[in-house]
Amino acid sequence: METQKRTPWRRWIVLVLMIAGFILGGIFVPVQPEIVVAAEKLIEEPIAENFLGLGPLYLVNTMPTLAVTLVLLMVIAFFTNRSLMKSQNTDLVPRGIGNVMEGILEVLYNLTEGSAGTKWARAIFPWFATIMIYVLFANLLKLIPGFESIGVMHHVEPGEGHEKALLFGHWYTLLPNKGEYVIAPFFRGISVDLNFTVSLAIIAVVAIQVVGFRAQGFGYLSKFFNTRRMFKVPFFGAMDFLVGLLELISEVSKILSFAFRLFGNMFAGIVLVAIVAGLLGRISILPAMIMMFELFVGIIQAFVFGMLTMVFMAQATQGHGGEEHAEAHAEIHEI
Repeated sequence: METQKRTPWRRWIVLVLMIAGFILGGIFVPVQPEIVVAAEKLIEEPIAENFLGLGPLYLVNTMPTLAVTLVLLMVIAFFTNRSLMKSQNTDLVPRGIGNVMEGILEVLYNLTEGSAGTKWARAIFPWFATIMIYVLFANLLKLIPGFESIGVMHHVEPGEGHEKALLFGHWYTLLPNKGEYVIAPFFRGISVDLNFTVSLAIIAVVAIQVVGFRAQGFGYLSKFFNTRRMFKVPFFGAMDFLVGLLELISEVSKILSFAFRLFGNMFAGIVLVAIVAGLLGRISILPAMIMMFELFVGIIQAFVFGMLTMVFMAQATQGHGGEEHAEAHAEIHEI
């Protein structure tokens, strides 16, 4: 039996793309991007002079990304619902996007049920799935070509920017030479905006407290203000109270932990891609490999953010200290 010789055509495609990138990198010389922590303004004038009494509100380039993310999620939800309704009215077999989303949500629900138990899985799962899927979209959307590279040109001090060259119409490109122009991209990943990560962290921490109150009522506050043994056993009661205050500080610090973990990892990816691309210049294959690494990091960070939220919610449903001993004692008497 003759064995058919495999043609490594994929390698040739990669080689052709590398050569094309090398040639285009010589024609259109890449410009080192300006790395800015804060979101850039698309227009200099504020869209609201005094927004909610907090001061002027500017149109920054994370706002369009936020809108695109919401629209995409709503479109996916619409077609998923349409697919599932269609399968429900026919042979009950999900297909297409409905099958994909059902598989993803089933995996997430099983994770929630395994960590929080059957009783609280239905209450925790919507928070976990919503946060994880939204952060995943926020992380991966910035990998689309054109993000953070196409935008509005702003005039700066001479020597602090780059020269510009006309492409066609009103479209320009930047040149490596020093000049007076910088680009504020139309779209910037929202995961590299502290306003987004801090807001999402506050929502997650508040949701954890809500689940804790639903599970334990006002007894949940004994986790932070434990005064049950303050007068019976003063020394150990004081220790319990101090431990509760540490728990309160730890709970507040979760906001910083959530926000800066997501922001730091995603912003480091931008810096890494910019540095590698600037060092290699016309050699384009390694920056492309760094983008694949960014894809991996974006998925992992969304999973970590969602899993931490879910685990903290599961912990909030459990009793603390004397309450646990009282419940165990009651169960023993019942037996």
